[in-house]
Amino acid sequence: MLVLLAIFNACVIINRFTRIAGELFGMLITVLFLQEAIKGVVSEFHMPEGGESHGETHQFHWLYTNGLLAVIFSFGVLYTSLMTRNARSWRYGTGWLRSLIADYGVPLMVLVWTALSYTVPRKVDSGVPRRLNCPLLWEPESLYHWTVVKDMGRVPPLYIFAAIIPASMIAGLYFFDHSVASQLAQQKEFNLKKPSAYHWDILILGITTFVCGLLGLPPSNGVLPQSPMHTKSLAVLNKQMIRKKMVKSVKEGMKQKASQSEIYGRMEAVFIELDASPAHDSADKELRNLKEAMMKDDGGNNGNEKFDPEKHIDAYLPVRVNEQRMSNLLQSILVAIPMFIVPVIRMIPTSVLWGYFAYMAIDSLEGCQFWERILLLFITPSRRYKVLETLHASYLELVPFKAILLFTLFQIAYFIICFGVTWIPIAGILFPVPFFLLISIRQHVLPKFFQPEHLQELDAAEYEEIIGTPRKVSLQVHLSIGLFRVSTIGDTKATYACMHVCRNEGKRVGSGLDPSK
Repeated sequence: MLVLLAIFNACVIINRFTRIAGELFGMLITVLFLQEAIKGVVSEFHMPEGGESHGETHQFHWLYTNGLLAVIFSFGVLYTSLMTRNARSWRYGTGWLRSLIADYGVPLMVLVWTALSYTVPRKVDSGVPRRLNCPLLWEPESLYHWTVVKDMGRVPPLYIFAAIIPASMIAGLYFFDHSVASQLAQQKEFNLKKPSAYHWDILILGITTFVCGLLGLPPSNGVLPQSPMHTKSLAVLNKQMIRKKMVKSVKEGMKQKASQSEIYGRMEAVFIELDASPAHDSADKELRNLKEAMMKDDGGNNGNEKFDPEKHIDAYLPVRVNEQRMSNLLQSILVAIPMFIVPVIRMIPTSVLWGYFAYMAIDSLEGCQFWERILLLFITPSRRYKVLETLHASYLELVPFKAILLFTLFQIAYFIICFGVTWIPIAGILFPVPFFLLISIRQHVLPKFFQPEHLQELDAAEYEEIIGTPRKVSLQVHLSIGLFRVSTIGDTKATYACMHVCRNEGKRVGSGLDPSK
């Protein structure tokens, strides 16, 4: 069925999945990961399924000890893994060491906490902490699935035709899961050069699913949050070095009283010199927003907008992703290697796995506007202006807070519905259905409750985007948003500082707005 979907170009529906669908699905996966982590830690206080209750390890004091160690190990893996994400900005260690920790910190923390699990006192029972139980390759549990093809010959014809019902459900699940993961891994903000191949992906997925079914193996597909994380990990642009040299060139140009055009030319030369890609036209296209910000001063802004290289260059440096196949090949090889090192895998505590699940859940929240808007609801009105002092999306400046609130509440309510479907024992596999219904709701229902320009900022769809539309907002609109507060200082000037960094949504820098104008 997946092959048929690919042949008949069913993937064109992907363009109808806007940000709201991707964020809902990503949040659902996040909650499921976190739910599994919590359930796993709680299960450490109880006997494992299928365990013998009369064993020494299953006595109350050892179960309680195992549970406490599980809490320590799971939170330890979670905390240290989150710390390694910022290793590049650490003060200590050489550059290559900090880069190594930042790139491979999570597997390193799994190894570290696995090693720490063997430091428990000798008097502790050997079954504490509880470890992964994986059958070896030559054990019966690992060999039974090879007879699936032979057993298929004994399936009655009626059952074969009836299988079309669950097959349709699973095909829809795989189609949606893989398509959304592919879409989020190829977002515009990643600045990818090679085009997408959604139809080809689904075709290959259908073939591999068929082969895995004959071999009795579980099929694989693109999933969240690993797919976007893989793309992020391939970012190769050395921003720190480029930023440092760009700032230096700007300051030198300012000392020499060079024009903004000359200063931009120097910055572009630095970018081309340090960039791995030799294409000059590509660099000019990627630095277009930086050029526009620089040229605002030449156009005359009465001093209200001043380009500050120390603050503003970071907002306009593009993302560059190393688009290749080697990392995918190595990933597949690494997935196959554990089959031959099962004894080593059995040394990992299950609590370390729960900590890793929690890390996957929390790490996927970064950059999710749905999560950012949820946090915004808990910020008091008098402190919301603080959000604008950091990097933020354009809707915070252009959409009234009431519209943001209603849109977020709708998204929360719809998320609860989607999450509730997953709890239905048999029909839980139908959880993609609400997401397909969301296409019609987004296109026909939401525009009746939200103004088009607000909906475009909160959930821009490709078929609704208006390229190059100017978005000038008056001070009165800014004040009506509810995110700003005017501070009366001297001549009653409002000292707002707003910078929008969300790529492909229009970028602006504003400061020193005067209420009298």
